[in-house]
Amino acid sequence: MDGRGAWRDNVFVERFWRSVKYGRVCLKAYDSVSAARMDIATYIDGFNKQRPHSSLEDAKPDEFNHANLPRMKAVA
Repeated sequence: MDGRGAWRDNVFVERFWRSVKYGRVCLKAYDSVSAARMDIATYIDGFNKQRPHSSLEDAKPDEFNHANLPRMKAVA
């Protein structure tokens, strides 16, 4: 963290929640909170397991993490 209120602190999290909001939540009218939670969980699961990400050289986050786990453990 660079300091209080620095935009860089949460830029990736904010971008992710923007994707959730405009990719799923704003497009639907949910019958209940539990229905919304289930739908958002499904979206997040697809976001991590099915959707390629350009920042990961078009890999899916789960695939990228699995492929790089030995290297991440060595660094830690």
